[in-house]
Amino acid sequence: MPESEQTNPEQAIRRVIQEAGSTTQALGLGRICGQLYAYLYFSRQPRSLADMQEALGISKGSASMTVRQLEQWGAVEKIPVAGDRKDYYLANEWVGKIVRNILDEMAGRRLAVYDTLLAETRAALPDEGGDEFLAGRVELLQKFCTRVRRLWENPLVKVLMR
Repeated sequence: MPESEQTNPEQAIRRVIQEAGSTTQALGLGRICGQLYAYLYFSRQPRSLADMQEALGISKGSASMTVRQLEQWGAVEKIPVAGDRKDYYLANEWVGKIVRNILDEMAGRRLAVYDTLLAETRAALPDEGGDEFLAGRVELLQKFCTRVRRLWENPLVKVLMR
């Protein structure tokens, strides 16, 4: 490969950070979420919010909100740095566990919402002489949600997501 086409490690990491942002954006988590995690993942030492702002070109508010969400998912942790009052963060390297935490929160919350909503919808339909079509559709969705929950709670899935 000609030298002009070669990518140095810093450029390669920058591309991974950008792609992580595209991936999380496609999943509905926001671009900054993926970029921030990838930036911290490839950082050798803890980084402050100011470091994140500068490296990713984001506002302090965005960095702060996103790092709090990542903390909640167990993706990053706050690290004390001796002699400095700023908050510093390191990425958790167990990506599978992080993905599982995110999916647990998102899927678990969504399934709970659907369970409640479908039960309320079913209760709103008359028992006799009601709309068989709607009752059948609600029942199919309830069965589907039950299958998804069983799959998600399967021990094999839990092991794979460690």
